[in-house]
Amino acid sequence: MNSLEQQVEKGMKILKKGGIIAFPTDTVYGLGCDAFNFAAVERIYEVKRRPRHLPFPLLLSDMSQVTAVAKPLSGIALSLARRFWPGALTLVLPKSDSLPLYLSSGGTVAVRIPDHPICLALIQGIESPLVGTSANISGSYSALTADEVNQQLGDTIDFVIDGGKCPGGNESTIVDVTGTVPHILRQGIISRHEIERLWSPECVSP
Repeated sequence: MNSLEQQVEKGMKILKKGGIIAFPTDTVYGLGCDAFNFAAVERIYEVKRRPRHLPFPLLLSDMSQVTAVAKPLSGIALSLARRFWPGALTLVLPKSDSLPLYLSSGGTVAVRIPDHPICLALIQGIESPLVGTSANISGSYSALTADEVNQQLGDTIDFVIDGGKCPGGNESTIVDVTGTVPHILRQGIISRHEIERLWSPECVSP
């Protein structure tokens, strides 16, 4: 077994060549590629059996990358980002004008800065945002270990970085902040209460 550092280096090389890999995050194992490689993104749709009308969330390494994919943060979006990034919060934001259409839905994009050294090393290493979707077949259980990734995806992907069991055990919380009131689209590790404490009881969930 290669050392973790060697695995990360191998993962970076595969990503730079347009490949797709799985890796541990602070929530569950992620499946990713260079977000600006259209062919690689298409391949992830095929591997996950995910409908094409559901764009993937993007993983960033720091706040400076936000404007590469979305409009600058302000108001509640900035408050939430400062409180929960890096961490298990995905924000749905108005997309930047330059973002390719295949990464967006209805003028929005979902972004997150993960709190995991392997994720951050990969993003920094390829100098580009990563597509960061859960490493599983759509509708199936989220993988918490490399073995669980292999059970679902097997040789359909190029590499799995085995970084042990993910500490989060649950997916990120998704909050739409494109309007004046934040809307919780998916309850994950970060609770509704934590979001409301920062904002107000007007925070809406479906």
